[in-house]
Amino acid sequence: MIKENAVFFTLSLYLTIALSLISFCSDTLAQNNTATSNNLTAADLKVEYLSNPIGIDTVNPRLSWHVESGKRGQFQTAYQIIVASSQKILDSDTGDLWDTGKIMSDNTLHIKYQGKPLKSYQRCFWKVKVWDKNGVPSSWTKPSSWSMGILSENEWAGKWLGYTRKTENVSKEAKKWKQEAPSPVFRKTFSAKKEISYASLHICGLGLFEAYINGKKVGDHVLDPAFTRYDRACLYVSFDVTSMLNKGSNAIGVMLGNGWYNVFTDAAWDFNEAPWRNKPEMLSQLRIEYTDGSSEMIVSDSSWKANTGPVIQDGIRQGECYDAGKEMPGWSTPDFNDQNWAKPDIVPAPKGKLRAQMITPIKVTETITPVSITEPTPGVFVYDLGQNIAGWSRLKVSGPKGTKVQIRYAERLKKDGTIDQDEIKRHTYEDTFHTDTYILKGEGTETWEPRFAYYGFQYVELTGCPGKPTLETISGRVVHTTFKNTAQFECSNELINKIQDCTLWSYRGNFHGIPTDCPHREKNGWTGDAHLAAEQAMYNWANGAGYTKWLMDLHDEQKETGELPGIVPTGGWGYSWGNGPAWDSAFLLIPWYMYEYYGDTAILETHYDRFKLYVDYLSSKAKDNIVSIGLNDWAPAKTTTQAAVTSTVYYYIDTMITAQAAKILGKDNDAAKYSQLANNIRQAFNKTFYKGDGIYDKGSQTALCFPLYYDLTPKQERDKVLDKLVDNIKSQNYHIDTGILGAKAIYNVLAENGAFDTAYQMLMQTTRPSYGYWIKEGATTLWEQWSGTESRNHIMFGDISAWFYKNLAGITQEQNTSEKAFKHIIIRPVITKKLQYVKANYKSIRGNIKSEWHIDGNTCNLQVEIPANTTAIVYIPTSDTNSITESGNKIETSQYIKYVGHSKACAAYEIQSGKYDFSFEI
Repeated sequence: MIKENAVFFTLSLYLTIALSLISFCSDTLAQNNTATSNNLTAADLKVEYLSNPIGIDTVNPRLSWHVESGKRGQFQTAYQIIVASSQKILDSDTGDLWDTGKIMSDNTLHIKYQGKPLKSYQRCFWKVKVWDKNGVPSSWTKPSSWSMGILSENEWAGKWLGYTRKTENVSKEAKKWKQEAPSPVFRKTFSAKKEISYASLHICGLGLFEAYINGKKVGDHVLDPAFTRYDRACLYVSFDVTSMLNKGSNAIGVMLGNGWYNVFTDAAWDFNEAPWRNKPEMLSQLRIEYTDGSSEMIVSDSSWKANTGPVIQDGIRQGECYDAGKEMPGWSTPDFNDQNWAKPDIVPAPKGKLRAQMITPIKVTETITPVSITEPTPGVFVYDLGQNIAGWSRLKVSGPKGTKVQIRYAERLKKDGTIDQDEIKRHTYEDTFHTDTYILKGEGTETWEPRFAYYGFQYVELTGCPGKPTLETISGRVVHTTFKNTAQFECSNELINKIQDCTLWSYRGNFHGIPTDCPHREKNGWTGDAHLAAEQAMYNWANGAGYTKWLMDLHDEQKETGELPGIVPTGGWGYSWGNGPAWDSAFLLIPWYMYEYYGDTAILETHYDRFKLYVDYLSSKAKDNIVSIGLNDWAPAKTTTQAAVTSTVYYYIDTMITAQAAKILGKDNDAAKYSQLANNIRQAFNKTFYKGDGIYDKGSQTALCFPLYYDLTPKQERDKVLDKLVDNIKSQNYHIDTGILGAKAIYNVLAENGAFDTAYQMLMQTTRPSYGYWIKEGATTLWEQWSGTESRNHIMFGDISAWFYKNLAGITQEQNTSEKAFKHIIIRPVITKKLQYVKANYKSIRGNIKSEWHIDGNTCNLQVEIPANTTAIVYIPTSDTNSITESGNKIETSQYIKYVGHSKACAAYEIQSGKYDFSFEI
């Protein structure tokens, strides 16, 4: 009996274990299946705003993503990040560098790496898992990665190399350009004796460089590295070159250009006298990792060889002269005979600290075929691209050796059909400007484009071309920093669509490592232009990394007194003219926009002490809290506004930003101090400039809209000031009469305060001054002056694009919340029968936001999409709430929609994430 019971017990135990195992496996399988099909997933993994960056030098980089779902109301309740030292380890779902474990949080932005300390050259592979509102996990994301650059100056083992051939007579072309010698080239042969697992190249070539390995160009960047103040910071660029190396013999080559490092020609901004100015030089470090775990360095040193190459002239504003007859085929390959090359010069390092170039690179992004070709005078051929661009042209030509073909660039034509450079070269004190010269080698069809200069142009003049050129002889190459487009806007009004298109082209044409005013005459980083265009950039482009870099340039330029220059970087020009609060405020406004649009508090922390320094500097210049220094409302249509008005308003804005940043960063004493100062400035402004009865100062449009937009006007006086502003506009037949500062404020003030119709009527003008006048005159980019004189590619009037998203599409966010970056969205389009439809998609840092409406008779259809992990309030402009349906159903039937109020013929509903299709009577 005892034996039988024992057997029975044993069998029962085995059966229980078996059933438990079956149950466990079934539950696990079900969970895995659920996770696989779960519709909350993480996407768009970023490191410091960059996708899979190579060679960063932030030791605790921030990681971000957004979550996506096909269902309404989904949100993240937890996440897990794993970071591994190899792809193989990551594939096993192990994080040997960092494993956060399951973190209960809905945060997806700027999560600081807190794993094992990272070393130079460290490769990091990472992925993310998220849990939805029901606690169901997603699958792991696809792997992403980053690699570290060189984290300490003493880890640079190489030497800075330069070269000038002492015995060579300077060519006539080089003398013409005031260049002392042709641009240098360097090469080095080496052997990789073992199997290679990974190789990275880290290089700083000043002013500009191209690197080659085994006869091929490294990467697809152009105009590397980005412009900085070289006596304070120099950027090195990192590349994964594993696939370019061979086991056995290899060669590396580097070609240098002058860029901003060696501006040798005169212009108004004195870069030829910059304290950093020097001949081109370079520092290079190639690290090879072998499969056996060992590594090897190939660094720039005296073992390299040097020569001059086919680029016999290059100037950032002048252009490039290239003699194809001086090409050295195979010069960057192992078998090239370099016995006649010289030793390079070991030169002093620039004073600037080496930093990693942590921005999206400049590239050729598009090729444009000209729309026409004319011959206004014999032998002079003029190409029209049909679009004003920044970049250069590509030449395809054949002819006898030594033939000189000249290419000149311009934005407009003279009456005789030849190009007109007068407006874009008037501050450049040289005969040669925006000109390329190509000297043929006489071998079949030759294709060439410049390397070390770029231009702003629509028209290309070709002379010296053998034979008769065709449309295929010249093509336009569009060149800019390669930030991604994040939004699309379209409506039923073609004028508005063209203004939007002009804005996109102008922004692209004015960002080449720094935000610039224009891509032709100056290429300067005017601070006012930059902050006035920043909000439209936050909608249209993913350029957080570009702004992060440029803010460091501002940091580098600020004097210990707090003073800032009008252009950044600068060689010293711009501290005594061209600056002031209306321009300098870029240093505070852009970080604040990055906080609002991207949720970036680190950018505030990085520059906070400099914010205080600048506000304290303005306080030292203020008299009774009024600041009168600096430029006023630049490029006004007709009426000027004194600088004291605009400068004091920006003094107030900067003080408020400093106070709010202090509060965010937990600096309560500073927050109280600067809040009180801001209040004092506000009171002083109204006491000084408010004349009563709705009039500020002399009643210009800028003087009226500025205190309204920036909230200096007392509440009880706002309606009076708005009325005076509308009266002013009407008195000018609904035309704008501001400069660049007022142009940002005026449209927003009108729309936000119930005067949208006035703003729209002003926008629709096609006579001067207006955006429509530019379009009517053939603009394909935004212009510098309402009159159409001077530059025809400026971005400083570009905030109108942000106005389209904020008002016509109605995509904004709640302001009275600590959670920024479109965590709590507002959808409040101005729906008007003046338009038949508006379509807008904005890929915010949290995911895609859609607002699309169209009118059919008295019915309006509004389609809305809100990303997972966010909420929104949608304002439905109707007095008949009974007419509102969503996806054909009465709105009250939806568990994801909550009625929150109704006023002024507008019903408000809080919605959870997802897609919605509203219909209502208007």
